[in-house]
Amino acid sequence: MFKHMLTKLPFLLASIAGLACSGGAIAQTANQGLIQTAPAMVPTVPVLSEADMQRSLELSTGFQNLSAGLGNWSDVTVRGTYGLPSHVLQGEISLNRRFNTDGVFVGLSDTYNINDDWYANLALGFGNGAFYLPRYRVDATIYRKWLPQKNLVTSIGLSQYKAPDGHTDNGLALGLVYYFDAPWVAEIGYRANSSDPGAIKTQQQFVALTYGSVKENLITVRHAWGNEGYQTIATNAQLVNFASKETSISWRHWFAPRTGLLLGANRYSSPFYVRSGMNIGIFHDF
Repeated sequence: MFKHMLTKLPFLLASIAGLACSGGAIAQTANQGLIQTAPAMVPTVPVLSEADMQRSLELSTGFQNLSAGLGNWSDVTVRGTYGLPSHVLQGEISLNRRFNTDGVFVGLSDTYNINDDWYANLALGFGNGAFYLPRYRVDATIYRKWLPQKNLVTSIGLSQYKAPDGHTDNGLALGLVYYFDAPWVAEIGYRANSSDPGAIKTQQQFVALTYGSVKENLITVRHAWGNEGYQTIATNAQLVNFASKETSISWRHWFAPRTGLLLGANRYSSPFYVRSGMNIGIFHDF
């Protein structure tokens, strides 16, 4: 049971981590970093055998209410996972409306199983030119499994984000995940980011706890806090170097052996506005 959990659960955590945040998994900007969402396109432990290969499809939609007259957000996201013996391919397309502007984001990710102890992930994301989406972003992460049962996982990653308005973000991310025998998974993460122009240095961190069993129910609670370098809220209008925090809860429930529902809720706050909302979706494993 533990081995099954260790090979299957990371992809499910990846999905529900993104579910609580409007606009898809890696659509979030690098300067928002861990405040908005964990790198949900990056699974924690890759597929280890042919029998455990993940092949799934998800459809979700969400609505976010913003204060300060900034308009409400909405999104529709399709996300897929296709597992191979040594690779896990993931992709998403997200149709968004934020700050009264429509946008489209496309993300691709490949996780490569190097050996029993090491694996790596490369994720690419592109927006259609909407000011709140990246012109491009690149995330590269390497993972190491520890302990006899391989249930402690550490990671280090680098990222680069280029915005349509010209500002850039370069980040260093550190992570640690511990898989208990059952039914708990604990995770912590830290990100150091440098934003230009201005060489603005920011730090962000998060903690997350998951409870449940695969094929039944999984509930994840997550809290993130820190500072953001740039956040674009309109054409030629940015919020710069400010503190923010976000709390989210996500639930994945199987109502059939291969099919289930996704539910999520979140609340984000900064000195400039408060954002809160809910998401709902459906998934099917092939």
